[in-house]
Amino acid sequence: MPLPEDKRKLADVPDAPGVYLWKAADGAVLYVGKAKSLKKRMRQYVSGHDERERVPLLMEQAADYSFVVTENEVESLILENSLIKQFDPPFNVRYRDDKSFPFIALTMDDPFPAIKYTRERHREGTRYFGPYTDARAARETIEVARRIYPICRATCTQWKRVIAHGGDPVGTACFDYHVGKGPGVCVGAISREEYAQRVRAVAAFLEGKRADVVRELEEAMREAAANLEYERAARLRNSLEAVHRVLERQKVVSERPLHLDVFGIERAETISGVHVLLVREGRVLAGNEFVVEGGLDVPFGELVEGVLERYYADAPHVPREVLVPQAPASGETVSEWLSSVRGSRVRVIVPQRGLKRDLLGLASENARFALARYKHRTRYDEERTNRALLELESALALPAPPLRIECYDISTLHGADSVGSMVVFSGGRPDKAAYRRFRVRLATGEANDVAMMREVLLRRFRRARSGDERFATLPDLLIVDGGRPQLSAALSALDEAGVAVPVVALAKREEEVFVPGWDEPVRLPDASPGLMLLKRVRDEAHRFAIEHHRAVRSTRAVASQLDAIPGVGPSRKKALLARFGSLKRLKAASVEEIAQVPGIGKATAARVLEALRAAEEPSQRRP
Repeated sequence: MPLPEDKRKLADVPDAPGVYLWKAADGAVLYVGKAKSLKKRMRQYVSGHDERERVPLLMEQAADYSFVVTENEVESLILENSLIKQFDPPFNVRYRDDKSFPFIALTMDDPFPAIKYTRERHREGTRYFGPYTDARAARETIEVARRIYPICRATCTQWKRVIAHGGDPVGTACFDYHVGKGPGVCVGAISREEYAQRVRAVAAFLEGKRADVVRELEEAMREAAANLEYERAARLRNSLEAVHRVLERQKVVSERPLHLDVFGIERAETISGVHVLLVREGRVLAGNEFVVEGGLDVPFGELVEGVLERYYADAPHVPREVLVPQAPASGETVSEWLSSVRGSRVRVIVPQRGLKRDLLGLASENARFALARYKHRTRYDEERTNRALLELESALALPAPPLRIECYDISTLHGADSVGSMVVFSGGRPDKAAYRRFRVRLATGEANDVAMMREVLLRRFRRARSGDERFATLPDLLIVDGGRPQLSAALSALDEAGVAVPVVALAKREEEVFVPGWDEPVRLPDASPGLMLLKRVRDEAHRFAIEHHRAVRSTRAVASQLDAIPGVGPSRKKALLARFGSLKRLKAASVEEIAQVPGIGKATAARVLEALRAAEEPSQRRP
């Protein structure tokens, strides 16, 4: 049920910053957005001036709206993030795993603060570190910190008894103390002052201030040795060695004390893999990764913004700099919000060169691996492919799932060197061994896309009827790139060839699918498996056609220049083309390399090279 006409006027919407919610007829929230001006932003939706692919489908489902006015854009960003968490709207960027991020916590209000792993961040007097996206990494970090500075675990039963007694010893040692991993709070083996120093050191370690930790340990060890406290000095030495082992495992990326987070994002259809490198004091401390709903159908700037909002919404710490592959949709607002969370200025940067660009490349590479692992673990590609084939069977009224899909495209430049491409997808995957190319034979004067498409299809299916094994297998679905004219050409070619296969045309602009005999085109939902498969097949046919067209033009350019060189006849021209393939490669070759071509001597090779270089435009000549 679309938005009623009276509501499309947005008469009650103010020209003020705030958050808006588009709702379905049953009241379900479809999308939550923020705006500097609610009226102007929402009018873009109802007027059709918003160019995002998802907006038309959203407005087809929207039957109502509501809004909340805020004081400024930063407030609207915070409220937007809260409402997205509350309603989980289907048109917003969403996390695949909607659990809260893990954190490491220090219970600072207790007489002897303890360390713990938690997914909650609401207790007053507790200091949180994170977020982590890998629970195992968070737990391992706790164990490493306790090896360096033994402090109590919040899950320890004896520690809980000590806290219940106001911090007084309970006389019974816990298991950790017996094995040398606990500080002995339960039996009074450590003073509150010494324990407080350990807690401060653990906090510095978790913040990434590893250089400060090393310096303090070295000073304390020397002081203990000077005071003849050899047992304490040995413990400090062991802690120092543990810190060094941790530092050795951490990759050094800069001698400068860089303090930043680096976001790599890799997109695939409806999902995106995210990898966050945490760089502290010039070292990569950790790499957090997760997967979000929001792939190729979401504008990249909006995706980046959604990732930053979700990741830092609960973060107790924000670094001075955040590196991203593209600026967030509301860049200044996001920077202001992060600055308010940190308490000082935060810069969101898209690095263009140098070390920071390299770090972004490293994060992006890890994001690709994160996405690949997720897809392998969840069998994402297989499930999407099966759903796509079943969806196409239903939406296009096919007799069976289209296990073999063929798609055709034409590439031409003003009717010259025109070529056609045929790509094949078997079971939803490219079958490159079955790809075929066609040189269009129509004369330039009569060439047009529709006529060329008809010629290519006619030749393909005539060969199938003649028994050519390369074309013997008929498709379950034939796709032509274009609209109704291309569809009519395909039907005409199939009729003349005496072949009956299901055929559709896919138009680029609106991604509409034209089906023979249907008055209206089919519009599959944005980001649906069926539409994504059709687009992937169409784009592959387009790429294959352009690649062949460029090769044909290059070969013709070489041949035309060789025709003008004395002593280079048809056989020598053919040999040169076979050996080098393009004008660029031939010009880059040496006289000796050209002379190695059968039938070409050194004198002819020198003449060829001289003629080709002389024909270059002055601006294209090499210095």
